[in-house]
Amino acid sequence: MSFPKDFAWGAATASYQIEGSPTADGKGLSVWDEFVEREGKIWQGQDGKVACDHYRRWEEDVDLMAEMGLKAYRLSLSWSRILPDGVGAMNEPGLAFYDKLVDRLLEKEIAPWITLFHWDLPLALHRKGGWLNPEISNWFADYAKVVVDRLSDRVQHWFTINEPQVLLDHGYLCGRHAPGDTNSFGSVMQMGHNILLSHGKATAVIKGRAKKTPICGWAPVGSAARAETNSEADIEAARKATFSVDTANLNVWNTAWWADPVFLGKYPEEAYEQYGALAPKIAPGDMEIIHTKPDFYGANIYTSTRVRAGANGEPEWIPHPDGVPLNTYDWAVTPDSIYWAGKFFYERYGKPIVITENGIPIVEWVGRNGRVRDPQRSEFISTYLLGIERVMKEGIPFEGYFYWSLMDNFEWQWGYKQRFGLIYVDFETGKRTLKDSAYHFKKIIESDGAYIHEMV
Repeated sequence: MSFPKDFAWGAATASYQIEGSPTADGKGLSVWDEFVEREGKIWQGQDGKVACDHYRRWEEDVDLMAEMGLKAYRLSLSWSRILPDGVGAMNEPGLAFYDKLVDRLLEKEIAPWITLFHWDLPLALHRKGGWLNPEISNWFADYAKVVVDRLSDRVQHWFTINEPQVLLDHGYLCGRHAPGDTNSFGSVMQMGHNILLSHGKATAVIKGRAKKTPICGWAPVGSAARAETNSEADIEAARKATFSVDTANLNVWNTAWWADPVFLGKYPEEAYEQYGALAPKIAPGDMEIIHTKPDFYGANIYTSTRVRAGANGEPEWIPHPDGVPLNTYDWAVTPDSIYWAGKFFYERYGKPIVITENGIPIVEWVGRNGRVRDPQRSEFISTYLLGIERVMKEGIPFEGYFYWSLMDNFEWQWGYKQRFGLIYVDFETGKRTLKDSAYHFKKIIESDGAYIHEMV
Protein backbone atom coordinates (compact mmCIF):
# COMPACT_ATOMS: atom_id res chain seq x y z
CA MET A 1 0.00 0.00 0.00
CA SER A 2 1.12 3.59 -0.52
CA PHE A 3 1.14 6.21 2.22
CA PRO A 4 -1.51 8.98 2.16
CA LYS A 5 -0.89 11.71 -0.42
CA ASP A 6 -0.92 14.37 2.30
CA PHE A 7 1.44 12.40 4.59
CA ALA A 8 3.96 14.72 6.27
CA TRP A 9 7.38 13.44 5.21
CA GLY A 10 9.82 15.44 7.29
CA ALA A 11 12.87 15.84 9.47
CA ALA A 12 13.26 17.52 12.85
CA THR A 13 15.71 19.70 14.76
CA ALA A 14 15.92 21.63 18.05
CA SER A 15 17.00 25.26 18.37
CA TYR A 16 19.92 24.91 20.80
CA GLN A 17 21.32 21.93 18.93
CA ILE A 18 21.69 23.70 15.58
CA GLU A 19 21.41 27.48 15.77
CA GLY A 20 24.54 28.69 17.54
CA SER A 21 24.84 32.50 17.96
CA PRO A 22 23.74 32.39 21.63
CA THR A 23 23.93 36.18 22.16
CA ALA A 24 23.45 37.49 18.61
CA ASP A 25 20.96 40.26 17.90
CA GLY A 26 19.73 40.62 21.45
CA LYS A 27 19.15 36.95 22.30
CA GLY A 28 18.99 36.14 26.02
CA LEU A 29 20.75 33.18 27.59
CA SER A 30 19.08 29.81 28.14
CA VAL A 31 19.84 27.18 30.76
CA TRP A 32 21.89 25.34 28.13
CA ASP A 33 24.10 28.39 27.50
CA GLU A 34 24.97 28.33 31.18
CA PHE A 35 25.17 24.55 31.59
CA VAL A 36 27.79 23.99 28.86
CA GLU A 37 30.18 26.29 30.73
CA ARG A 38 30.36 23.86 33.67
CA GLU A 39 33.42 21.66 33.73
CA GLY A 40 32.83 17.99 33.03
CA LYS A 41 29.20 18.29 31.94
CA ILE A 42 29.65 17.94 28.16
CA TRP A 43 31.77 15.41 26.29
CA GLN A 44 35.25 16.86 25.66
CA GLY A 45 34.09 20.24 26.96
CA GLN A 46 32.13 21.02 23.81
CA ASP A 47 29.26 23.50 23.58
CA GLY A 48 26.56 24.85 21.29
CA LYS A 49 27.98 28.33 20.73
CA VAL A 50 28.36 27.62 17.02
CA ALA A 51 26.73 24.19 16.65
CA CYS A 52 25.59 23.95 13.01
CA ASP A 53 25.64 27.75 12.66
CA HIS A 54 22.05 27.50 11.43
CA TYR A 55 21.30 31.04 12.60
CA ARG A 56 23.58 32.31 9.83
CA ARG A 57 23.28 29.43 7.33
CA TRP A 58 19.52 28.89 7.43
CA GLU A 59 18.97 29.65 3.74
CA GLU A 60 21.47 26.99 2.72
CA ASP A 61 19.83 24.52 5.09
CA VAL A 62 16.37 25.12 3.65
CA ASP A 63 17.77 24.63 0.16
CA LEU A 64 19.14 21.25 1.26
CA MET A 65 15.74 20.30 2.68
CA ALA A 66 14.22 21.11 -0.71
CA GLU A 67 16.89 19.07 -2.48
CA MET A 68 15.96 16.12 -0.28
CA GLY A 69 12.29 16.53 -1.19
CA LEU A 70 11.08 17.11 2.37
CA LYS A 71 7.42 18.03 2.65
CA ALA A 72 7.59 19.17 6.28
CA TYR A 73 10.15 20.45 8.77
CA ARG A 74 9.75 20.25 12.54
CA LEU A 75 11.74 23.05 14.17
CA SER A 76 11.79 24.38 17.70
CA LEU A 77 12.00 28.06 18.58
CA SER A 78 14.41 29.53 21.09
CA TRP A 79 12.24 31.12 23.77
CA SER A 80 15.09 33.39 24.90
CA ARG A 81 15.84 34.51 21.33
CA ILE A 82 12.28 35.85 21.13
CA LEU A 83 11.87 36.98 24.76
CA PRO A 84 15.39 37.44 26.19
CA ASP A 85 14.14 37.38 29.79
CA GLY A 86 11.41 34.83 29.09
CA VAL A 87 8.78 37.50 29.75
CA GLY A 88 8.44 41.18 28.97
CA ALA A 89 9.90 42.93 25.96
CA MET A 90 9.99 41.05 22.69
CA ASN A 91 13.28 40.91 20.75
CA GLU A 92 12.32 41.84 17.20
CA PRO A 93 15.49 40.52 15.47
CA GLY A 94 15.00 37.13 17.15
CA LEU A 95 11.41 36.77 16.03
CA ALA A 96 12.31 38.13 12.59
CA PHE A 97 14.74 35.23 12.17
CA TYR A 98 11.90 32.71 12.46
CA ASP A 99 9.70 34.94 10.31
CA LYS A 100 12.20 34.73 7.45
CA LEU A 101 12.75 31.02 8.00
CA VAL A 102 9.02 30.28 7.77
CA ASP A 103 8.74 32.31 4.56
CA ARG A 104 11.68 30.49 3.00
CA LEU A 105 10.24 27.10 3.93
CA LEU A 106 6.92 27.97 2.34
CA GLU A 107 8.65 29.21 -0.80
CA LYS A 108 10.16 25.73 -1.09
CA GLU A 109 6.77 24.10 -0.39
CA ILE A 110 7.94 22.73 2.96
CA ALA A 111 5.35 22.96 5.75
CA PRO A 112 6.75 24.32 9.04
CA TRP A 113 5.72 22.34 12.13
CA ILE A 114 6.71 24.55 15.05
CA THR A 115 7.67 23.34 18.52
CA LEU A 116 7.47 26.10 21.12
CA PHE A 117 9.79 24.46 23.64
CA HIS A 118 12.58 21.89 23.27
CA TRP A 119 14.39 22.13 26.64
CA ASP A 120 16.17 25.54 26.34
CA LEU A 121 14.38 27.42 29.14
CA PRO A 122 15.37 31.11 29.42
CA LEU A 123 17.98 31.38 32.15
CA ALA A 124 16.19 34.37 33.65
CA LEU A 125 13.09 32.22 34.25
CA HIS A 126 15.14 29.38 35.73
CA ARG A 127 16.49 31.86 38.26
CA LYS A 128 12.89 32.66 39.19
CA GLY A 129 12.21 29.01 39.99
CA GLY A 130 11.67 27.70 36.47
CA TRP A 131 9.22 24.83 36.13
CA LEU A 132 8.61 24.80 39.88
CA ASN A 133 7.30 28.36 39.86
CA PRO A 134 3.48 28.24 39.69
CA GLU A 135 3.56 31.24 37.33
CA ILE A 136 5.48 29.41 34.62
CA SER A 137 2.39 28.20 32.77
CA ASN A 138 1.31 31.83 32.42
CA TRP A 139 4.79 32.81 31.23
CA PHE A 140 4.65 30.05 28.66
CA ALA A 141 1.20 31.12 27.49
CA ASP A 142 2.41 34.71 27.07
CA TYR A 143 5.36 33.46 25.00
CA ALA A 144 2.94 31.43 22.88
CA LYS A 145 0.87 34.59 22.23
CA VAL A 146 3.88 36.43 20.84
CA VAL A 147 4.74 33.57 18.50
CA VAL A 148 1.20 32.81 17.38
CA ASP A 149 0.37 36.45 16.72
CA ARG A 150 3.40 36.72 14.46
CA LEU A 151 3.52 33.39 12.63
CA SER A 152 0.05 31.83 12.61
CA ASP A 153 -0.99 33.49 9.37
CA ARG A 154 1.41 31.04 7.70
CA VAL A 155 1.99 28.24 10.21
CA GLN A 156 -0.74 25.65 10.75
CA HIS A 157 0.98 22.83 12.68
CA TRP A 158 2.03 23.37 16.29
CA PHE A 159 3.72 21.44 19.08
CA THR A 160 3.85 22.87 22.58
CA ILE A 161 6.54 20.91 24.47
CA ASN A 162 9.00 18.17 23.56
CA GLU A 163 9.57 15.09 25.74
CA PRO A 164 8.67 16.10 29.30
CA GLN A 165 10.06 12.75 30.47
CA VAL A 166 13.60 13.51 29.28
CA LEU A 167 13.40 17.14 30.35
CA LEU A 168 12.48 16.20 33.90
CA ASP A 169 14.65 13.12 34.40
CA HIS A 170 17.82 14.41 32.76
CA GLY A 171 17.50 18.08 33.69
CA TYR A 172 15.92 18.07 37.13
CA LEU A 173 16.22 14.61 38.68
CA CYS A 174 19.67 13.27 37.78
CA GLY A 175 21.32 16.48 36.53
CA ARG A 176 22.64 15.07 33.26
CA HIS A 177 21.10 17.87 31.16
CA ALA A 178 20.63 21.58 31.75
CA PRO A 179 20.04 23.05 34.22
CA GLY A 180 21.82 20.16 35.95
CA ASP A 181 19.62 20.01 39.04
CA THR A 182 18.95 17.05 41.35
CA ASN A 183 15.57 17.76 42.91
CA SER A 184 13.41 15.54 45.06
CA PHE A 185 10.99 13.31 43.16
CA GLY A 186 8.04 15.16 44.66
CA SER A 187 9.35 18.46 43.31
CA VAL A 188 9.91 16.91 39.90
CA MET A 189 6.33 15.64 39.84
CA GLN A 190 5.06 19.14 40.62
CA MET A 191 7.23 20.47 37.78
CA GLY A 192 5.63 17.88 35.54
CA HIS A 193 2.18 19.14 36.51
CA ASN A 194 3.26 22.68 35.67
CA ILE A 195 4.56 21.47 32.31
CA LEU A 196 1.17 19.91 31.60
CA LEU A 197 -0.53 23.17 32.58
CA SER A 198 1.83 25.03 30.27
CA HIS A 199 0.90 22.71 27.43
CA GLY A 200 -2.81 23.27 28.11
CA LYS A 201 -2.61 27.05 28.33
CA ALA A 202 -0.42 27.32 25.22
CA THR A 203 -2.81 25.08 23.29
CA ALA A 204 -5.69 27.37 24.29
CA VAL A 205 -3.68 30.34 23.02
CA ILE A 206 -2.95 28.64 19.72
CA LYS A 207 -6.54 27.56 19.16
CA GLY A 208 -7.92 30.91 20.29
CA ARG A 209 -5.61 33.29 18.45
CA ALA A 210 -4.27 31.51 15.36
CA LYS A 211 -5.15 33.15 12.06
CA LYS A 212 -4.76 29.91 10.11
CA THR A 213 -6.86 26.99 11.42
CA PRO A 214 -4.38 25.31 13.78
CA ILE A 215 -3.50 21.65 14.14
CA CYS A 216 -2.10 21.19 17.65
CA GLY A 217 -0.24 18.52 19.56
CA TRP A 218 2.89 17.86 21.54
CA ALA A 219 5.73 15.33 21.40
CA PRO A 220 6.22 13.10 24.45
CA VAL A 221 8.53 10.11 24.56
CA GLY A 222 6.66 7.30 22.81
CA SER A 223 7.24 4.59 25.41
CA ALA A 224 5.55 1.36 24.37
CA ALA A 225 6.13 -2.35 24.83
CA ARG A 226 6.24 -4.93 22.01
CA ALA A 227 4.38 -8.22 22.28
CA GLU A 228 6.70 -11.23 21.99
CA THR A 229 4.12 -13.13 19.95
CA ASN A 230 0.75 -12.37 18.38
CA SER A 231 -1.07 -14.39 21.04
CA GLU A 232 -3.90 -12.54 22.75
CA ALA A 233 -2.20 -13.04 26.10
CA ASP A 234 1.11 -11.49 24.99
CA ILE A 235 -0.62 -8.59 23.26
CA GLU A 236 -2.66 -7.82 26.35
CA ALA A 237 0.49 -8.02 28.50
CA ALA A 238 2.29 -5.58 26.19
CA ARG A 239 -0.71 -3.25 26.20
CA LYS A 240 -0.80 -3.28 30.00
CA ALA A 241 2.95 -2.71 30.22
CA THR A 242 2.73 0.23 27.79
CA PHE A 243 0.36 2.12 30.07
CA SER A 244 1.72 1.03 33.44
CA VAL A 245 3.29 3.55 35.84
CA ASP A 246 6.22 2.33 37.94
CA THR A 247 5.46 4.05 41.23
CA ALA A 248 7.85 1.87 43.22
CA ASN A 249 11.07 3.03 41.54
CA LEU A 250 10.15 6.74 41.36
CA ASN A 251 10.93 7.49 37.74
CA VAL A 252 9.15 9.49 35.03
CA TRP A 253 9.61 6.91 32.23
CA ASN A 254 6.10 6.00 31.21
CA THR A 255 3.36 7.00 28.80
CA ALA A 256 0.10 7.12 30.74
CA TRP A 257 1.11 9.63 33.42
CA TRP A 258 1.77 12.21 30.71
CA ALA A 259 -0.76 11.29 28.03
CA ASP A 260 -3.82 10.43 30.13
CA PRO A 261 -4.24 13.96 31.56
CA VAL A 262 -3.92 15.51 28.10
CA PHE A 263 -6.21 13.09 26.26
CA LEU A 264 -8.45 11.71 29.02
CA GLY A 265 -8.50 14.55 31.56
CA LYS A 266 -7.08 12.69 34.55
CA TYR A 267 -3.94 11.13 35.94
CA PRO A 268 -3.92 7.33 36.14
CA GLU A 269 -5.94 6.95 39.33
CA GLU A 270 -4.12 3.98 40.86
CA ALA A 271 -0.72 5.57 40.29
CA TYR A 272 -1.84 8.91 41.72
CA GLU A 273 -3.02 7.20 44.89
CA GLN A 274 0.18 5.16 45.20
CA TYR A 275 2.38 8.25 44.88
CA GLY A 276 0.65 9.71 47.94
CA ALA A 277 2.46 12.82 49.18
CA LEU A 278 4.76 12.71 46.13
CA ALA A 279 1.87 13.28 43.72
CA PRO A 280 1.49 16.81 42.36
CA LYS A 281 -0.97 19.18 43.98
CA ILE A 282 -3.95 19.75 41.67
CA ALA A 283 -5.73 23.08 41.97
CA PRO A 284 -9.40 23.45 40.94
CA GLY A 285 -9.65 23.76 37.17
CA ASP A 286 -6.17 22.37 36.47
CA MET A 287 -7.30 19.19 34.78
CA GLU A 288 -9.74 21.07 32.57
CA ILE A 289 -6.83 23.22 31.37
CA ILE A 290 -4.59 20.21 30.76
CA HIS A 291 -7.31 18.17 29.01
CA THR A 292 -6.75 19.68 25.56
CA LYS A 293 -7.55 16.71 23.28
CA PRO A 294 -4.74 17.31 20.75
CA ASP A 295 -5.46 16.83 17.06
CA PHE A 296 -2.90 14.03 16.81
CA TYR A 297 -0.74 11.83 19.04
CA GLY A 298 2.88 12.91 18.59
CA ALA A 299 5.43 10.28 19.62
CA ASN A 300 9.21 10.22 19.65
CA ILE A 301 10.13 6.57 19.12
CA TYR A 302 13.57 5.00 18.83
CA THR A 303 13.48 1.62 20.54
CA SER A 304 11.35 -0.55 22.83
CA THR A 305 11.43 -3.68 24.95
CA ARG A 306 9.60 -6.98 24.42
CA VAL A 307 6.93 -8.25 26.81
CA ARG A 308 5.16 -11.56 27.20
CA ALA A 309 2.42 -12.79 29.51
CA GLY A 310 3.85 -14.37 32.63
CA ALA A 311 2.38 -17.35 34.44
CA ASN A 312 -0.27 -15.13 36.07
CA GLY A 313 -0.91 -13.18 32.87
CA GLU A 314 0.99 -10.15 34.16
CA PRO A 315 3.59 -8.48 31.89
CA GLU A 316 7.00 -10.10 31.94
CA TRP A 317 9.79 -7.98 30.43
CA ILE A 318 12.20 -9.88 28.16
CA PRO A 319 15.81 -8.73 27.69
CA HIS A 320 17.01 -8.05 24.17
CA PRO A 321 18.54 -11.18 22.63
CA ASP A 322 22.31 -11.56 22.47
CA GLY A 323 23.72 -9.82 19.42
CA VAL A 324 20.76 -7.48 18.86
CA PRO A 325 21.80 -4.58 16.57
CA LEU A 326 22.79 -1.52 18.60
CA ASN A 327 23.31 2.09 17.60
CA THR A 328 26.20 4.13 19.00
CA TYR A 329 24.05 5.04 22.01
CA ASP A 330 23.70 1.27 22.65
CA TRP A 331 19.97 1.47 21.99
CA ALA A 332 18.58 -1.68 20.38
CA VAL A 333 17.29 -1.40 16.81
CA THR A 334 13.70 -2.66 17.04
CA PRO A 335 11.81 -1.90 13.80
CA ASP A 336 8.43 -3.11 15.03
CA SER A 337 8.42 -0.52 17.84
CA ILE A 338 6.32 1.88 15.77
CA TYR A 339 3.80 -0.83 14.92
CA TRP A 340 3.03 -1.65 18.55
CA ALA A 341 3.18 1.96 19.74
CA GLY A 342 0.83 3.13 17.01
CA LYS A 343 -1.58 0.30 17.73
CA PHE A 344 -1.72 0.85 21.48
CA PHE A 345 -1.76 4.66 21.40
CA TYR A 346 -4.60 4.80 18.90
CA GLU A 347 -6.66 2.24 20.82
CA ARG A 348 -6.41 4.26 24.04
CA TYR A 349 -6.45 7.84 22.79
CA GLY A 350 -8.25 7.64 19.46
CA LYS A 351 -6.15 10.21 17.59
CA PRO A 352 -4.07 9.89 14.40
CA ILE A 353 -0.39 9.21 15.04
CA VAL A 354 2.54 11.40 13.99
CA ILE A 355 6.05 10.03 14.54
CA THR A 356 7.70 13.22 15.69
CA GLU A 357 11.20 11.75 16.11
CA ASN A 358 12.79 8.52 14.89
CA GLY A 359 16.42 8.10 13.96
CA ILE A 360 19.75 6.41 14.53
CA PRO A 361 23.32 7.51 15.32
CA ILE A 362 26.03 5.41 13.68
CA VAL A 363 29.75 5.55 12.92
CA GLU A 364 30.29 7.37 9.61
CA TRP A 365 32.52 9.87 7.82
CA VAL A 366 32.99 11.60 4.48
CA GLY A 367 34.77 9.19 2.15
CA ARG A 368 37.57 10.03 -0.28
CA ASN A 369 34.98 10.37 -3.02
CA GLY A 370 33.06 12.96 -1.02
CA ARG A 371 30.18 10.63 -0.16
CA VAL A 372 28.87 9.63 3.22
CA ARG A 373 27.82 5.99 2.93
CA ASP A 374 25.39 5.10 5.70
CA PRO A 375 23.39 2.06 4.54
CA GLN A 376 22.47 1.16 8.12
CA ARG A 377 20.56 4.45 8.45
CA SER A 378 18.76 3.90 5.15
CA GLU A 379 17.79 0.40 6.27
CA PHE A 380 16.71 1.75 9.66
CA ILE A 381 14.37 4.28 8.04
CA SER A 382 12.82 1.74 5.68
CA THR A 383 12.27 -0.94 8.30
CA TYR A 384 10.73 1.43 10.83
CA LEU A 385 8.45 2.81 8.10
CA LEU A 386 7.40 -0.76 7.35
CA GLY A 387 5.99 -0.75 10.88
CA ILE A 388 3.86 2.27 10.00
CA GLU A 389 2.67 0.60 6.82
CA ARG A 390 1.78 -2.55 8.77
CA VAL A 391 -0.31 -0.73 11.35
CA MET A 392 -2.00 1.46 8.73
CA LYS A 393 -3.17 -1.75 7.01
CA GLU A 394 -5.09 -2.44 10.22
CA GLY A 395 -6.91 0.87 9.82
CA ILE A 396 -4.90 3.00 12.24
CA PRO A 397 -4.29 6.49 10.80
CA PHE A 398 -0.78 7.92 10.60
CA GLU A 399 -0.30 11.50 9.43
CA GLY A 400 3.44 12.03 9.42
CA TYR A 401 6.99 10.84 10.01
CA PHE A 402 9.83 13.14 11.07
CA TYR A 403 13.32 11.68 10.94
CA TRP A 404 15.66 12.79 13.73
CA SER A 405 17.61 14.65 12.75
CA LEU A 406 17.84 16.81 9.68
CA MET A 407 21.55 17.29 10.31
CA ASP A 408 24.29 16.19 12.66
CA ASN A 409 24.21 18.57 15.60
CA PHE A 410 25.10 19.25 19.23
CA GLU A 411 23.78 16.08 20.86
CA TRP A 412 23.28 17.49 24.36
CA GLN A 413 25.69 16.00 26.95
CA TRP A 414 27.47 14.07 24.19
CA GLY A 415 28.47 17.17 22.27
CA TYR A 416 29.37 16.30 18.69
CA LYS A 417 30.14 12.64 19.35
CA GLN A 418 26.80 11.25 18.13
CA ARG A 419 25.69 11.72 14.52
CA PHE A 420 21.97 11.29 13.81
CA GLY A 421 21.67 13.47 10.72
CA LEU A 422 20.62 12.98 7.13
CA ILE A 423 23.11 15.80 6.46
CA TYR A 424 26.73 15.39 7.51
CA VAL A 425 28.14 18.51 9.18
CA ASP A 426 31.87 19.22 9.35
CA PHE A 427 31.93 21.07 12.66
CA GLU A 428 35.26 22.75 11.89
CA THR A 429 34.23 24.26 8.56
CA GLY A 430 30.44 24.06 8.72
CA LYS A 431 30.33 22.30 5.35
CA ARG A 432 27.18 20.26 4.75
CA THR A 433 27.10 16.97 2.81
CA LEU A 434 23.93 15.05 2.02
CA LYS A 435 24.43 11.47 3.16
CA ASP A 436 23.35 8.48 1.09
CA SER A 437 20.43 8.12 3.51
CA ALA A 438 19.19 11.58 2.51
CA TYR A 439 18.90 10.41 -1.10
CA HIS A 440 17.29 7.17 0.09
CA PHE A 441 14.72 9.14 2.06
CA LYS A 442 14.12 11.32 -1.01
CA LYS A 443 13.21 8.23 -3.04
CA ILE A 444 10.83 7.11 -0.31
CA ILE A 445 9.12 10.50 -0.36
CA GLU A 446 8.90 10.63 -4.15
CA SER A 447 7.31 7.16 -4.22
CA ASP A 448 4.74 7.94 -1.48
CA GLY A 449 6.49 5.34 0.64
CA ALA A 450 6.67 2.52 -1.88
CA TYR A 451 10.47 2.63 -1.95
CA ILE A 452 10.64 1.19 1.58
CA HIS A 453 10.23 -2.23 -0.04
CA GLU A 454 13.42 -1.83 -2.08
CA MET A 455 16.63 -3.28 -0.65
CA VAL A 456 19.36 -0.86 0.41
